[in-house]
Amino acid sequence: MAERATHRDRLRALEFEAFVAGAGGRLLHTATLLTGEPSHPPGAYPRAERLLYEALARTYADWDRLHGGDPYDRARRELALRFAREARRHQRPRGGPLDRLTPVERLVLVLRMYEEVGEEQTAALLGLPADRVRAVTARAVATLRAGGRRPGAAPTAPHGTAGPRPAPGSRATP
Repeated sequence: MAERATHRDRLRALEFEAFVAGAGGRLLHTATLLTGEPSHPPGAYPRAERLLYEALARTYADWDRLHGGDPYDRARRELALRFAREARRHQRPRGGPLDRLTPVERLVLVLRMYEEVGEEQTAALLGLPADRVRAVTARAVATLRAGGRRPGAAPTAPHGTAGPRPAPGSRATP
């Protein structure tokens, strides 16, 4: 009996290793986009790696309960839910491609555009109404198109400049 269990555990481990070998890179890229960490140089994204390892650990724990389900969907779902729970940790810009977005915008945009998850499925995954997912997606895309400024927000002075000049004859305060 113990030999049969050991054999089953070995098969389970081999199946999981094959899954991670095939899907691990894409899942890591998804985690990197979610956390907002730069993807270069390699190894510069410890939060993304931690998020991915936790999601994969949970996926492995549930491996026997998948019963023919898609392990990639399970791992992606776990990644998204873990990120949503920890979103307040990921609010500071880190130089990643989506660092201008809020964590919720980043999560919805990565699921919708990068992972190509449908609107209804994204809404169900995050527990949001579909029209909210649609609005968040539109706002995130508008923010990225606006070059990082919120649509309708006043432009800011670039770093290292003094900003707008005072009108002639007025006194500028430092």
